[in-house]
Amino acid sequence: MSMSREAGRVALVTGGRRGIGRASAYALADNGFDIVINDLERDQSAAETLQGIEARGRKAVFVRGDLSDLGEHERIVTEARAAFGPLTCLLNNAGVQTRHRGDILETPAESFDRLMSINLRASFFLTQRVAKQMRSDDAGDRTQPQRTIIFISSGNAVIATAAQAEYCISKAGVAMMSTLYALRLAEYGIAVHEVRPGIIQTDMTRDVFDKYNGWVEAGGFPMARWGQADDVGRTVAELASGRMPYSTGQAFFVDGGMHIRRT
Repeated sequence: MSMSREAGRVALVTGGRRGIGRASAYALADNGFDIVINDLERDQSAAETLQGIEARGRKAVFVRGDLSDLGEHERIVTEARAAFGPLTCLLNNAGVQTRHRGDILETPAESFDRLMSINLRASFFLTQRVAKQMRSDDAGDRTQPQRTIIFISSGNAVIATAAQAEYCISKAGVAMMSTLYALRLAEYGIAVHEVRPGIIQTDMTRDVFDKYNGWVEAGGFPMARWGQADDVGRTVAELASGRMPYSTGQAFFVDGGMHIRRT
């Protein structure tokens, strides 16, 4: 059986109804995964994503749930497993940008708490829940990891932008969380990876497009174009498909070289 059509591959994609989540779901579907989409609402965007997965010859289901409510995690994971069987990939993609762009000395507590709750706390405890389930569902051959947990962080995990301090802090936390889970889960053949997108053209960056577009086109980073959600999605699919079987705990920049120190 070909790699792209290997049976039994199931991915739970959080925040999967649009943007990077949708692109990742499509790329995973192209690589033989059935997809469980989690998001806050099942709207037209969610319907389009489900249709896109099915158009790629894979099965898709939507599980509504607010990940910031830890009490929802048990139901979300249970419904995801009931749809297609044991999860072989968790993509922690759900996240929010700060509503406060300004002086770090004026960052409101409610903005800080919101980002930590969604970007950091929710992913930590959902991963904890899924990892325990993956451990119970032990796939057997631990020399070739077939199960993966992937975190979507940001270049801001290491690139400081004081005007969005709480966002940077939350993504730096995600980076360390990925490393810690990689250490803990390696003995079970569960690979853990972090993907760090740069400036990606999605709904989340629509409000700053004009601010950054000139800088991008002028060579603000080596590959002088906006990153696209598909760029991130293809990276996710490579990692989830087990084509890097001796790697875990890595951070993969998808940023056109923005992180490279230049003189």
